[in-house]
Amino acid sequence: MTDDELIAAARAAALKAYAPYSRFSVGCAIESVDGSVVTGANMENACYRLGLCAEQSALTIAAHMFGLEKVARIAVAGGDGSGSELAGGSTVTPCGGCRQAILEAAQLGGRDIEILCASGDGSRVERHLLSALIPHGFGPANLADAG
Repeated sequence: MTDDELIAAARAAALKAYAPYSRFSVGCAIESVDGSVVTGANMENACYRLGLCAEQSALTIAAHMFGLEKVARIAVAGGDGSGSELAGGSTVTPCGGCRQAILEAAQLGGRDIEILCASGDGSRVERHLLSALIPHGFGPANLADAG
């Protein structure tokens, strides 16, 4: 899958977000090492802390479809999803909690996951490795000395 196709999948997923409170729709597309793709979107809740990020949504589906250890690349896009197309010119990166969740998949798979961070309208894209977004992260590998 090309970068553009993975970003398009994330943008399409954002249009399925449930974001009545922030009005900020986020979509995530995850590609496995064998090319399978799953998507997720943010889902807000009137009890704000019970909301779910797009990346967490997609990672849950990835775990069921092909396993977290097979996550190869991720695309994230977000913006105004109130129309027929996602809008917005600022690139979106995973929040800190999502970076931590992606770190779990990265360490399980033994790879530094590439994350494509796109604007809502798809006009801007930043390419990051997870290690740059969460340097010195704490994950499963750090528990090697646990009893």
